[in-house]
Amino acid sequence: MTSTRERQRAAARARLEKEMAERSARARKRRQTQAVVGGGVVLLLVVAGTVWLASSLIGDDSGGTDTTAQSADTVQCDWVELPNGERSPTTKDVGLPPVEQSKVGVQTMTITTNLGPITARIDRSAVPCTAGSFTHLAEQNFFDNTKCHRLVTEGIKVLQCGDPSATGKGWRDSDGTGGPSYRMAEENLPTDKRPPYPAGVIAMANSGQPASSGSQFFIVYGDSPLDPNYTVLGTITEGMDIVEDVAKAGDDGAFAQQAGGGHPKKEVVITDLTMS
Repeated sequence: MTSTRERQRAAARARLEKEMAERSARARKRRQTQAVVGGGVVLLLVVAGTVWLASSLIGDDSGGTDTTAQSADTVQCDWVELPNGERSPTTKDVGLPPVEQSKVGVQTMTITTNLGPITARIDRSAVPCTAGSFTHLAEQNFFDNTKCHRLVTEGIKVLQCGDPSATGKGWRDSDGTGGPSYRMAEENLPTDKRPPYPAGVIAMANSGQPASSGSQFFIVYGDSPLDPNYTVLGTITEGMDIVEDVAKAGDDGAFAQQAGGGHPKKEVVITDLTMS
Protein backbone atom coordinates (compact mmCIF):
# COMPACT_ATOMS: atom_id res chain seq x y z
CA MET A 1 0.00 0.00 0.00
CA THR A 2 1.12 3.54 -0.74
CA SER A 3 2.27 5.35 2.36
CA THR A 4 0.76 8.62 3.50
CA ARG A 5 4.04 10.44 2.77
CA GLU A 6 4.11 9.21 -0.81
CA ARG A 7 0.53 10.34 -1.34
CA GLN A 8 1.41 13.78 -0.01
CA ARG A 9 4.45 14.00 -2.34
CA ALA A 10 2.31 13.01 -5.34
CA ALA A 11 -0.27 15.65 -4.47
CA ALA A 12 2.44 18.32 -4.14
CA ARG A 13 3.89 17.39 -7.52
CA ALA A 14 0.43 17.61 -9.10
CA ARG A 15 -0.16 21.07 -7.62
CA LEU A 16 3.26 22.25 -8.83
CA GLU A 17 2.68 20.94 -12.35
CA LYS A 18 -0.74 22.61 -12.47
CA GLU A 19 0.71 25.92 -11.26
CA MET A 20 3.52 25.75 -13.82
CA ALA A 21 1.02 25.00 -16.62
CA GLU A 22 -1.12 27.97 -15.57
CA ARG A 23 1.93 30.25 -15.52
CA SER A 24 2.94 29.05 -18.98
CA ALA A 25 -0.57 29.69 -20.30
CA ARG A 26 -0.59 33.21 -18.84
CA ALA A 27 2.84 33.99 -20.35
CA ARG A 28 1.72 32.67 -23.74
CA LYS A 29 -1.40 34.89 -23.61
CA ARG A 30 0.71 37.95 -22.73
CA ARG A 31 2.98 37.32 -25.72
CA GLN A 32 -0.01 36.99 -28.02
CA THR A 33 -1.51 40.23 -26.70
CA GLN A 34 1.79 42.08 -27.13
CA ALA A 35 2.15 40.78 -30.67
CA VAL A 36 -1.35 41.94 -31.58
CA VAL A 37 -0.81 45.37 -30.02
CA GLY A 38 2.62 45.76 -31.65
CA GLY A 39 1.24 44.79 -35.05
CA GLY A 40 -1.58 47.30 -34.65
CA VAL A 41 0.86 50.08 -33.82
CA VAL A 42 2.98 49.29 -36.88
CA LEU A 43 -0.11 49.18 -39.07
CA LEU A 44 -1.29 52.50 -37.65
CA LEU A 45 2.07 54.11 -38.40
CA VAL A 46 2.08 52.76 -41.96
CA VAL A 47 -1.45 54.06 -42.57
CA ALA A 48 -0.61 57.47 -41.08
CA GLY A 49 2.53 57.74 -43.20
CA THR A 50 0.63 56.83 -46.34
CA VAL A 51 -2.05 59.43 -45.64
CA TRP A 52 0.57 62.15 -44.97
CA LEU A 53 2.45 61.33 -48.18
CA ALA A 54 -0.73 61.35 -50.23
CA SER A 55 -1.86 64.67 -48.78
CA SER A 56 1.55 66.21 -49.45
CA LEU A 57 1.51 65.16 -53.10
CA ILE A 58 -2.13 65.85 -53.88
CA GLY A 59 -2.76 68.93 -51.74
CA ASP A 60 -5.61 69.86 -49.48
CA ASP A 61 -8.95 69.52 -51.25
CA SER A 62 -10.50 71.90 -48.74
CA GLY A 63 -8.68 74.89 -50.23
CA GLY A 64 -4.93 74.17 -50.08
CA THR A 65 -2.61 75.38 -52.84
CA ASP A 66 -1.52 73.03 -55.60
CA THR A 67 2.15 73.96 -55.90
CA THR A 68 2.51 72.12 -59.22
CA ALA A 69 -0.28 74.16 -60.79
CA GLN A 70 1.10 77.35 -59.26
CA SER A 71 4.58 76.86 -60.67
CA ALA A 72 3.13 76.22 -64.13
CA ASP A 73 1.73 79.78 -64.11
CA THR A 74 4.85 81.54 -62.83
CA VAL A 75 8.48 82.04 -63.75
CA GLN A 76 11.58 82.81 -61.67
CA CYS A 77 13.21 86.06 -62.82
CA ASP A 78 16.93 86.69 -62.39
CA TRP A 79 17.39 90.33 -61.42
CA VAL A 80 21.04 91.35 -61.53
CA GLU A 81 21.62 94.05 -58.92
CA LEU A 82 24.18 96.61 -60.02
CA PRO A 83 27.32 96.69 -57.86
CA ASN A 84 28.32 100.07 -56.48
CA GLY A 85 31.01 100.42 -59.14
CA GLU A 86 28.42 100.33 -61.92
CA ARG A 87 26.04 102.85 -60.34
CA SER A 88 26.11 106.54 -61.16
CA PRO A 89 24.17 109.71 -60.31
CA THR A 90 21.69 108.70 -63.03
CA THR A 91 20.88 105.42 -61.25
CA LYS A 92 17.61 105.42 -59.31
CA ASP A 93 17.35 102.73 -56.63
CA VAL A 94 13.80 101.58 -55.92
CA GLY A 95 14.65 98.02 -54.85
CA LEU A 96 14.14 94.78 -56.74
CA PRO A 97 10.89 93.33 -58.09
CA PRO A 98 9.66 90.00 -56.68
CA VAL A 99 11.64 87.05 -58.07
CA GLU A 100 8.50 85.04 -58.88
CA GLN A 101 6.41 86.58 -61.64
CA SER A 102 3.18 85.50 -63.33
CA LYS A 103 3.24 84.50 -66.99
CA VAL A 104 -0.54 84.54 -67.33
CA GLY A 105 -2.79 87.34 -68.54
CA VAL A 106 -2.59 90.64 -70.37
CA GLN A 107 -1.72 94.03 -68.89
CA THR A 108 -2.40 97.52 -70.17
CA MET A 109 0.40 100.04 -69.87
CA THR A 110 -0.93 103.59 -69.68
CA ILE A 111 1.62 106.34 -70.26
CA THR A 112 -0.01 109.63 -69.28
CA THR A 113 1.85 112.53 -70.94
CA ASN A 114 1.50 116.28 -71.26
CA LEU A 115 0.34 115.64 -74.84
CA GLY A 116 -2.21 112.96 -73.99
CA PRO A 117 -2.33 109.26 -73.08
CA ILE A 118 -0.38 106.52 -74.83
CA THR A 119 -1.46 102.95 -74.09
CA ALA A 120 0.07 99.57 -74.92
CA ARG A 121 -1.00 95.94 -74.67
CA ILE A 122 1.46 93.73 -72.74
CA ASP A 123 1.19 89.93 -72.98
CA ARG A 124 2.71 88.44 -69.82
CA SER A 125 3.17 85.02 -71.40
CA ALA A 126 5.73 86.59 -73.76
CA VAL A 127 7.47 88.95 -71.32
CA PRO A 128 6.73 87.87 -67.73
CA CYS A 129 9.91 89.34 -66.24
CA THR A 130 9.89 92.58 -68.22
CA ALA A 131 6.20 93.12 -67.43
CA GLY A 132 6.90 92.35 -63.78
CA SER A 133 9.74 94.86 -63.76
CA PHE A 134 7.55 97.59 -65.29
CA THR A 135 4.80 96.84 -62.79
CA HIS A 136 7.29 97.21 -59.92
CA LEU A 137 8.78 100.44 -61.30
CA ALA A 138 5.33 101.91 -61.94
CA GLU A 139 4.27 101.13 -58.36
CA GLN A 140 7.36 103.03 -57.16
CA ASN A 141 6.46 106.07 -59.35
CA PHE A 142 9.76 105.54 -61.14
CA PHE A 143 8.66 107.15 -64.42
CA ASP A 144 6.62 110.04 -63.02
CA ASN A 145 7.67 113.49 -64.24
CA THR A 146 10.36 112.18 -66.57
CA LYS A 147 10.76 113.24 -70.19
CA CYS A 148 11.29 111.18 -73.32
CA HIS A 149 14.91 112.12 -73.91
CA ARG A 150 15.73 110.81 -77.39
CA LEU A 151 14.12 110.96 -80.82
CA VAL A 152 15.54 109.39 -83.97
CA THR A 153 13.91 110.54 -87.21
CA GLU A 154 16.12 108.70 -89.67
CA GLY A 155 16.71 104.98 -89.97
CA ILE A 156 15.26 103.36 -86.84
CA LYS A 157 12.51 105.99 -86.19
CA VAL A 158 11.99 105.71 -82.44
CA LEU A 159 10.98 107.83 -79.46
CA GLN A 160 12.92 106.72 -76.40
CA CYS A 161 11.81 107.25 -72.77
CA GLY A 162 12.35 105.80 -69.29
CA ASP A 163 15.51 107.60 -68.15
CA PRO A 164 14.86 108.71 -64.53
CA SER A 165 17.51 111.43 -64.82
CA ALA A 166 15.63 113.22 -67.63
CA THR A 167 13.77 115.56 -65.30
CA GLY A 168 13.58 119.24 -64.46
CA LYS A 169 14.88 122.21 -66.39
CA GLY A 170 18.24 120.61 -67.10
CA TRP A 171 16.80 117.42 -68.56
CA ARG A 172 18.29 118.18 -71.96
CA ASP A 173 21.69 117.56 -70.39
CA SER A 174 20.65 113.92 -69.91
CA ASP A 175 23.03 111.52 -71.64
CA GLY A 176 20.47 108.71 -71.69
CA THR A 177 22.34 106.47 -69.23
CA GLY A 178 19.82 106.51 -66.39
CA GLY A 179 18.01 103.45 -65.10
CA PRO A 180 17.15 101.35 -62.05
CA SER A 181 19.67 99.67 -59.76
CA TYR A 182 19.27 96.33 -61.53
CA ARG A 183 19.29 94.86 -65.00
CA MET A 184 17.66 91.82 -66.55
CA ALA A 185 17.82 89.44 -69.49
CA GLU A 186 16.07 90.15 -72.77
CA GLU A 187 12.81 88.36 -73.63
CA ASN A 188 10.63 87.89 -76.70
CA LEU A 189 13.30 88.74 -79.27
CA PRO A 190 11.77 89.04 -82.79
CA THR A 191 14.37 86.89 -84.51
CA ASP A 192 11.81 85.47 -86.97
CA LYS A 193 10.03 88.75 -87.80
CA ARG A 194 10.62 90.99 -90.82
CA PRO A 195 10.92 93.78 -90.04
CA PRO A 196 11.83 92.89 -86.46
CA TYR A 197 10.37 96.14 -85.14
CA PRO A 198 7.38 97.37 -87.18
CA ALA A 199 5.59 100.64 -86.47
CA GLY A 200 3.49 100.44 -83.33
CA VAL A 201 5.86 98.24 -81.33
CA ILE A 202 7.10 99.24 -77.88
CA ALA A 203 10.46 97.65 -76.99
CA MET A 204 13.24 97.78 -74.41
CA ALA A 205 16.46 99.69 -74.92
CA ASN A 206 19.75 98.17 -73.74
CA SER A 207 23.47 98.85 -73.80
CA GLY A 208 24.11 96.41 -76.63
CA GLN A 209 25.33 93.73 -74.21
CA PRO A 210 23.26 90.64 -73.28
CA ALA A 211 21.11 90.97 -70.15
CA SER A 212 21.42 94.76 -70.00
CA SER A 213 17.74 95.78 -70.17
CA GLY A 214 16.69 98.27 -67.50
CA SER A 215 13.90 100.86 -67.53
CA GLN A 216 14.41 102.64 -70.85
CA PHE A 217 12.01 101.79 -73.65
CA PHE A 218 11.32 103.04 -77.16
CA ILE A 219 8.20 103.41 -79.26
CA VAL A 220 8.65 102.59 -82.95
CA TYR A 221 6.68 104.95 -85.21
CA GLY A 222 8.06 103.66 -88.54
CA ASP A 223 9.22 100.17 -89.59
CA SER A 224 12.70 99.84 -88.11
CA PRO A 225 15.71 97.83 -89.41
CA LEU A 226 17.09 97.32 -85.90
CA ASP A 227 18.73 93.96 -85.23
CA PRO A 228 16.45 91.70 -83.12
CA ASN A 229 18.40 92.24 -79.90
CA TYR A 230 15.79 94.19 -77.97
CA THR A 231 12.86 92.84 -75.97
CA VAL A 232 9.51 93.41 -77.65
CA LEU A 233 7.45 94.57 -74.70
CA GLY A 234 4.09 95.02 -76.42
CA THR A 235 2.03 96.91 -78.98
CA ILE A 236 0.76 100.48 -78.88
CA THR A 237 -3.04 100.56 -78.87
CA GLU A 238 -3.61 104.30 -78.51
CA GLY A 239 -1.56 107.48 -78.87
CA MET A 240 0.56 106.77 -81.97
CA ASP A 241 -0.60 110.12 -83.34
CA ILE A 242 1.13 111.78 -80.38
CA VAL A 243 4.42 110.07 -81.19
CA GLU A 244 4.09 110.92 -84.89
CA ASP A 245 3.49 114.60 -84.09
CA VAL A 246 6.60 114.65 -81.89
CA ALA A 247 8.60 113.04 -84.72
CA LYS A 248 7.42 115.68 -87.20
CA ALA A 249 8.76 118.42 -84.91
CA GLY A 250 12.25 116.89 -85.17
CA ASP A 251 15.19 116.62 -82.76
CA ASP A 252 18.11 118.80 -81.74
CA GLY A 253 20.84 116.41 -82.91
CA ALA A 254 22.36 116.03 -79.43
CA PHE A 255 23.13 112.32 -79.97
CA ALA A 256 24.12 112.59 -83.63
CA GLN A 257 27.74 111.69 -82.92
CA GLN A 258 26.77 108.75 -80.70
CA ALA A 259 23.74 106.61 -81.44
CA GLY A 260 21.93 109.12 -83.63
CA GLY A 261 19.08 111.56 -83.12
CA GLY A 262 18.73 113.95 -80.22
CA HIS A 263 16.31 115.41 -77.71
CA PRO A 264 12.85 115.86 -79.21
CA LYS A 265 12.10 119.53 -79.92
CA LYS A 266 8.51 118.94 -78.85
CA GLU A 267 8.76 117.89 -75.22
CA VAL A 268 7.03 114.72 -74.05
CA VAL A 269 6.64 114.64 -70.26
CA ILE A 270 5.47 111.41 -68.62
CA THR A 271 3.34 112.58 -65.72
CA ASP A 272 2.32 109.04 -64.74
CA LEU A 273 2.84 105.47 -65.92
CA THR A 274 0.64 102.61 -64.70
CA MET A 275 0.31 98.89 -65.36
CA SER A 276 -3.18 97.44 -65.02
